[in-house]
Amino acid sequence: MSIPDYTVRHNTEASRFEAEINGLLCIAEYRLRDNVVDMNHTVVPPALEGHGIAARLVSTALDWVRAQGYKVRPSCSYVRLYIQRHPQVQDLLA
Repeated sequence: MSIPDYTVRHNTEASRFEAEINGLLCIAEYRLRDNVVDMNHTVVPPALEGHGIAARLVSTALDWVRAQGYKVRPSCSYVRLYIQRHPQVQDLLA
């Protein structure tokens, strides 16, 4: 499946970062509490896996966390792995 250009947007009402690609919704959900962002769920439909979409969602979310001066708690296993693999964001850990 070809992946078109897409935009990751911050849906503050739903507390998630999301991208709609080929009619499929990809999300990175979070809960904000006391200036700590609990990133608790990342979903990319199977048809879109392997294209770096989850990484882009999480990277965008972590950029927002940093810009807000928050810390992050990676409850989602994918987010934990992403942070382990990217030392430049490990200072965001709560």
